[in-house]
Amino acid sequence: MNAQEYIASGLLELYVAGTLSEKENQEITEAMQQYEEVRLEVERIEATILQLTAANAPGETNALLPSIKTKAGIVDKDSAPVERSLTWITYTGWAAAIIMAVGMLWIMGQNQSLRQELSAANEESRLLEEQIAKANTDLEAKNNLLALLRDKEMVTVPLAGQAVYPEAYAKVYWDKASESIYLDVAGLPDPPEGKVYQVWSLTLNPLTPTSLGLIDDFTTDENKIFAISNPNASEAFGITLEPAGGSPTPTMEQLYTLGLVEG
Repeated sequence: MNAQEYIASGLLELYVAGTLSEKENQEITEAMQQYEEVRLEVERIEATILQLTAANAPGETNALLPSIKTKAGIVDKDSAPVERSLTWITYTGWAAAIIMAVGMLWIMGQNQSLRQELSAANEESRLLEEQIAKANTDLEAKNNLLALLRDKEMVTVPLAGQAVYPEAYAKVYWDKASESIYLDVAGLPDPPEGKVYQVWSLTLNPLTPTSLGLIDDFTTDENKIFAISNPNASEAFGITLEPAGGSPTPTMEQLYTLGLVEG
């Protein structure tokens, strides 16, 4: 194992507690001598154990660290050998401290996991609330649009498919009072890459086309209904397929739909 694998294994805590076999103790000792991170982690565990043990066995904790260092083969040169043996109280306090330390680490891990789960749940709840709010907004907008299209003052102009694409169809809902149209183009195919639909208002005598704009977001709009300003005295409406950016005049060979305003 490398240094991080030793640290994550839980063996270092058992090493400090003195519950490993002689072979395992030797392996950890060698790892401490090989990896600085492992040695520092053992010392950190020792410091934690000493603090906790002090409450269980006052006066005995000073014997623990030299004993452990002796076992690990890292005794300070200037330190006198440890001659006093550890009492059963020391071992009891030490074992209790190990249990407490491991328990605290487990609880901290559980708390972190719970915090992450709570954060994920809160984020999921936030996203759900946003989806509900958007759905409510979309529903309100659709209801308002539906009521508008059903208004008896609305002029309806069907646009029939032309030679380039006979299956095409569209419909214009013209609100003359607000000088705007609502264009339903669900009957048009998706434009090829590099092409865009352009909407035209037409007067017939003489034939004069006026661009009402491009349908740039045709493929991304779900309901395929677009609100477009139309201050013109329109006698017909048409839709052509043009290069990206549009054209100053309609390309008649790419006329997809056309419809006359009745009356």
